[in-house]
Amino acid sequence: MNLSEGYGILKCHAIAGKMELGKDTPHYQVHVKDSQSSYRLAINVRSSQKPFDLLYFVDDDFQHFITDKLDQLGFGFKKLEDSDRQAGGIALDYIRGNLFKVNNMKPLPFNLPGENNDLNELIDSYIQRAIETQAVVYAFGEPWGIDKPENKPDKVFGFQPGRGVHNLHMNQGNSGNFAQENGVYQDGALLIHYPSAGGSRERWVAAFFAFQSQSFHTDDRTGNPIDRNVGNEPVEPGTPAVKARLRIIAALVNPRGEDSGKESVTLINSSPEKVDLNGWAVTDKLKHKYRLDGFSIEPGGVITVPLDAEKIQLSNDGGILSLLDPESIKVDGVSYTREDVQEQGWTLVF
Repeated sequence: MNLSEGYGILKCHAIAGKMELGKDTPHYQVHVKDSQSSYRLAINVRSSQKPFDLLYFVDDDFQHFITDKLDQLGFGFKKLEDSDRQAGGIALDYIRGNLFKVNNMKPLPFNLPGENNDLNELIDSYIQRAIETQAVVYAFGEPWGIDKPENKPDKVFGFQPGRGVHNLHMNQGNSGNFAQENGVYQDGALLIHYPSAGGSRERWVAAFFAFQSQSFHTDDRTGNPIDRNVGNEPVEPGTPAVKARLRIIAALVNPRGEDSGKESVTLINSSPEKVDLNGWAVTDKLKHKYRLDGFSIEPGGVITVPLDAEKIQLSNDGGILSLLDPESIKVDGVSYTREDVQEQGWTLVF
């Protein structure tokens, strides 16, 4: 099966977790169920090629407009169609969706002596809590045995027929034998919606995984690694991200009534050099682009740029803002939710 054809979301509850330790390509295995059927989630915890340690990032308080869409899904597997797999849709894209700062991803071995210090144990801690609290689990990835259930028991948990979801990791930026799996808006991940309990509020946790051999600079159409230069250095597999000179630090998304249409974005220049913004642009969640020609920022300076509502729209239902350099490479990105911008006139600080 072509990965891009089967990609989707499984909404379920976790009932058991199992760590694999003695294999060349071990996975953390999860037995999950929807309202009727059992499935297995196979989460990579070690790469089959060097560097072996996976990159990971866990957001313990994940806030993104996509969670409103996930809440509305029924239990079971949902295949994501083309309409879901584009800017503003429900599909995940580590690079274009502003789900998290990719610079925050760090390598972690899958098995180390001691407790609570490796990737297997990290994932297990969240799964065991999900089991105890009956949290709702969302697995983004590629299915097997769902359209055509396997006529045999599952090889890990023994339920029958065998079926599940794998490739719960970034699915773009691959080279060599894995390049055929590249695509945009088809990244895998594990999201868990924990209920409120014991005075604590309900909370979303999102776990993202990638291989160190993957590139975080990919073509907007194919998901293949791009081969142009960033600054004076070539973009090669394993390059984690551009060291941003400019960052988005604030935005006015929901102006007061009398200022309707006067949205703005605020940028900071953290570099020691003046930056001319000719050729730079900001984009919204639907990839509408607004060029920043005519502006510049002094070293350490901050600038607020008014936006043209006819060219770019910051939705009050939640959205994203991305900053592109003159080569159209994303150097920074932020996201916000509907709740973040409920009150009119307040500037949102990222």
